[in-house]
Amino acid sequence: MDYVERVLEELKQKNPNEPEFHQAATEILNGLRPVVERHPEYEKAALLERFVEPERVILFRVPWVDDKGGVHVNKGYRVQFNSAIGPYKGGLRFHPSVNLSIIKFLGLEQILKNSLTGLPIGGGKGGSDFDPKGKSDNEIMRFCQSFMTELYRHIGQDTDVPAGDIGVGGREIGFLFGQYKRIRDEHVGVLTGRGLSYGGSLARTEATGYGLVYMTAEALKCRGDSFEGKTVVISGSGNVAIYACEKAQSLGAKVVAMYDSNGYIYDKAGIKLDVVKRIKEVERARIKVYAERVEGAEYHEGCKGIWTIPCDIALPCATQNEIDGESAKALVANGVKYVGEGANMPTTLEGIEVFQNAGVVFLPAKAANAGGVATSALEMAQSSGRLFWTFEEVDAKLKNIMINIYHNMDDAAKEYGCEGNYVAGANIAGFKKVAEAMMAQGIV
Repeated sequence: MDYVERVLEELKQKNPNEPEFHQAATEILNGLRPVVERHPEYEKAALLERFVEPERVILFRVPWVDDKGGVHVNKGYRVQFNSAIGPYKGGLRFHPSVNLSIIKFLGLEQILKNSLTGLPIGGGKGGSDFDPKGKSDNEIMRFCQSFMTELYRHIGQDTDVPAGDIGVGGREIGFLFGQYKRIRDEHVGVLTGRGLSYGGSLARTEATGYGLVYMTAEALKCRGDSFEGKTVVISGSGNVAIYACEKAQSLGAKVVAMYDSNGYIYDKAGIKLDVVKRIKEVERARIKVYAERVEGAEYHEGCKGIWTIPCDIALPCATQNEIDGESAKALVANGVKYVGEGANMPTTLEGIEVFQNAGVVFLPAKAANAGGVATSALEMAQSSGRLFWTFEEVDAKLKNIMINIYHNMDDAAKEYGCEGNYVAGANIAGFKKVAEAMMAQGIV
């Protein structure tokens, strides 16, 4: 049993019943095998064992009162995974599916994603099994205030800087920040994704979707191609999906499908993004309304069918494990050539293998959706310097970061004998910086 296999076996024994965490660790560590083989000193220093073990795991209860006076209790989590290259950085997710396994899997990914940006931020993740759907603004405010009443003691602008994720948008960030400011009596950049009126950054809303398209465009460019005239399928209909659609359309692509958790829309003439934005951002309605308003558009119950639509480029932007082996085979059979992950690990290990065996250019989440956290780090820089950059300045920095990430993982894949394998390339490029910092700082 080699070093990687031993670490994985020990991880599974120590962390039973955490399948999502096992999945992330398996994908990452197997991709790091070439690096570990070149550096026997890593095993002597138990580097991988320390890398996959969070520095700190915080679990707490979150009691809150609904509008009828009923008392509820949810679980809160913050996993501070690795601070070797900077303060912990990673989103908060409010969703019924949240558990420790999912938070740890997202946090482990976040270490490498943050490293890939080239900015000084470590990896962390958090959230709660609270469901914001169907709750009033006042109920969400009370929950956020209770959540922050515990979390505040564990975070800070130089310690841990959370952001938003699924279920945590501008409204929730505002309530969380207000409670932090109230308790600590200080106005600092402890959360990112804040409103522009109280220290946020322009382009943060668009960043993950734009960044995904910037990286995919660079992959196309390096192959003498572009988005012009390409058919694109995008899953999801939140910020990432909407702004990936916007940027892809601006580069000449035709986006034909999007979905929410109930089902998907197909518009062979091309998605009318202004209609989607109104439905999802203004009315907060379900995506099926699109088919009622746009002639020729179709709505289909369920989400999996979206991957049977013929396309040149697929951009999964919804949630983890939405493309399994079967869906990947359907995409390949219908002509997909590029897959860029806008969500966190939306493709299963089997799906990734299908894409790689078929020669599809597969851009993994830790690289392709790093635009959000990169812009969060730019927001941190603006907060520290009491600066406010223009949209164009932030967007230009974002584009350069995404292009650099693509070339760094491409170079790493070539250096370690796995050219074209961007899963391995992203893992290696992100890990090398973290490993160097961990080795320099001793056994901590």
